[in-house]
Amino acid sequence: MKFKKLLLLIALLPVLALAQQKIAAEAFQLSEVRLHDSPFRQAMMADMNYILALDMDRLLAPYLKEAGLQPKAENYGNWENTGLDGHIGGHYLSALSKMYAATGDVRMKERMDYMLSELKRSQEVNGDGYLSGVPGGKAIWQDIAEGKIDAGSFSLNKKWVPLYNIHKIYAGLYDAYAFGGSDEAKEMLIQFTDWAIRLVKDLSDEQIQDMLRSEHGGLNEVFADVAAITGDEKYLGLARQFSHRAVLDPLLKHEDHLTGMHANTQIPKVIGYKRIAEVGGNESWADAARFFWENVVDKRSVSIGGNSVREHFHPVDDYSGMISSEQGPETCNTYNMLKLTRQLFLSDPQVKYMDYYERALYNHILSTEEPEHGGFVYFTPMRPGHYRVYSQPHTSFWCCVGSGLENHTKYGELIYAHSGNDLYVNLFIPSTLNWKGKGLELVQETRFPDAETSTLFINPKTKSEFTLHIRYPEWMDRDALQIKVNGKEVAFAGAPGEYVALKRTWKKGDRVDLALPMHTRVEQLPDGKNYYSFLHGPIVLAAKTDTLNMDGLYADDSRGGHIAAGEKYPLNEMPVIVAPEDQLTSLVKPVAGKPMTFKLENLSPGKFANLELIPFFRLHESRYVIYFQRLSADELKEMDAKTAMEEAAKAALELATVDLVFPGEQQPESDHFIESERTNAGVTQGKHWRDATGWFSYLLTDKNKEAGKLRIMYFGADKDRHFCISINGEKLADVSLDGSKGPEFYRVDYEIPQSIIEKADGKLRVKFEANPGSVAGGIYEVRLMKR
Repeated sequence: MKFKKLLLLIALLPVLALAQQKIAAEAFQLSEVRLHDSPFRQAMMADMNYILALDMDRLLAPYLKEAGLQPKAENYGNWENTGLDGHIGGHYLSALSKMYAATGDVRMKERMDYMLSELKRSQEVNGDGYLSGVPGGKAIWQDIAEGKIDAGSFSLNKKWVPLYNIHKIYAGLYDAYAFGGSDEAKEMLIQFTDWAIRLVKDLSDEQIQDMLRSEHGGLNEVFADVAAITGDEKYLGLARQFSHRAVLDPLLKHEDHLTGMHANTQIPKVIGYKRIAEVGGNESWADAARFFWENVVDKRSVSIGGNSVREHFHPVDDYSGMISSEQGPETCNTYNMLKLTRQLFLSDPQVKYMDYYERALYNHILSTEEPEHGGFVYFTPMRPGHYRVYSQPHTSFWCCVGSGLENHTKYGELIYAHSGNDLYVNLFIPSTLNWKGKGLELVQETRFPDAETSTLFINPKTKSEFTLHIRYPEWMDRDALQIKVNGKEVAFAGAPGEYVALKRTWKKGDRVDLALPMHTRVEQLPDGKNYYSFLHGPIVLAAKTDTLNMDGLYADDSRGGHIAAGEKYPLNEMPVIVAPEDQLTSLVKPVAGKPMTFKLENLSPGKFANLELIPFFRLHESRYVIYFQRLSADELKEMDAKTAMEEAAKAALELATVDLVFPGEQQPESDHFIESERTNAGVTQGKHWRDATGWFSYLLTDKNKEAGKLRIMYFGADKDRHFCISINGEKLADVSLDGSKGPEFYRVDYEIPQSIIEKADGKLRVKFEANPGSVAGGIYEVRLMKR
């Protein structure tokens, strides 16, 4: 008997080796929470319709092709056949699994099982656990296993972020197990992870870190998940190997090096650091994740809870790009910030995490799905007077379509949480909780935010003593929260930003009434500029302006179809509030008979006098304003003159531009099919650049053959750099940078011979190639101009 116990102990050693970090609270399974009628349930049902509209065989085609099997249909287009083939298939498997858990709809389970059966066929044919739709992936991985690594921020061995791509199917398999209950998915996931161990077994740490310069999603997170479900230390070791030290090490020291970084490349890495800390018990990595969260939430986010401009973290003291750009906060960023917030809350259930979660959920995530047609949003511009673009099921396969498919399946994940016998009520969303382990049903009835109340009906099978923790949100005034139990007001200890604890013996039919009075407040743009957003309670308010010139409102299949490329209205023609700062909230007046609708006074020019503020999540298919500029009467006159000149110059430049690339920025370069060899990218004074000791090139479009010159932006302090510029293989110019212009940016125009344009058939491959022993660039902007 002692020998058997010893054998059992030896078998358990891998599990015991995982010194898991203590989790202070637990989330309920999605299957334990059901949404009632609300904007969230409406969004979930619209998402389900979108899911059902997609053809599984077309999503599966890349996997079958890479396994050498005959696909049953052709790939979808857009990002699904231009290098990221298969990435939506992984998201889709995650969405099916979560939607099945959240609704119990058998159609989701049937689709999940079909996807798994076809993916398993592919994995079995591959024979080594590998499973992916990365085009030509097997050759890439063979080279990498042999140490042949050529990594850039958005490429690896000349392929578009293949590590990021395979992360999506890793995550899909994990979700099919964790949410869909598929043991088959678990086995497929473990086999695929064993393949990854073999992939890097002969690589040094330096080689792996070099490889991780390429965007790789949350591979470290999913490998830590595999460690947790198997209890095997080797998978935790793999997770640590796939943790990018260039990002982790500064965070461990509480240093902020985020400015200029591609935002959604970094957030999944940090989720992985936190997950590794949970599984392996490393508190310093958990602290690094907390520091990152505080930095992004407190210093880099706008009022809707989103972050980034053109996908990159901007300087904390300069939000000008947020106001001027049509490419505002990216949905994927907030998808991942909510994952990180969930992790941090469960480790340390503080109200600040749920306050942010609520803000981002209502004002960004909920707003990124068109409620009737179900289209998903990539960028949410903060530029006054601009608009969003919505995806369509058979044309649009961006990253934010993938995360969008998942976003609206999991609204029930943190409405409630529990710790032992204690129950947390975090969000005021109509729903039913079936706490199976406790034998308790809780029903929440509310019309929040249209009504400032919520009622909880508590129905244990038998009388039960436990503590009910109710979030006292930061957006409420002190002493504003009122609580009644069975009709009697109760006294409690607690203030905004804390949980109110109600400990008692609960019986079936007990009722808790919450009064949640909201007030209107303003938030200034975080860099101190004179732009202000209005919130009522946690809800960001916005104003519709007009519905004109919204080109590409529903996206086609073009590479840049996710960008709202229609006319950008001059900022000096957008509504301005003429009032002192301390009077702003007094200018917001409720509109009688319209819940959550307000009139904003003192707007100029007069044509905006009748604008109404409504919840941004209800504003769709329209141009809008979230951030309003505030000026005095004298400042308004001065601004009109200055801004009119600036906007006219910008408009003239845009009119003269045929195509444009911002080197060093991930999506603009990917959209222009970058090719490169021995190249680097970085940021100077807030502007991204690319240079090379080899070469790099972009494919620009001139479909009307109207281009006449190439305008390049340089930095005046760059010196001893000699290179040539060519178009379609014909030399355009030899360039020498000597540093004589000092620390400022400047532009040079190069005339393009008409003969090149005529022969080009609308496509111009612009190449920057270093002279032997020198450097090409830095190049800060590549602008194709009309004749």
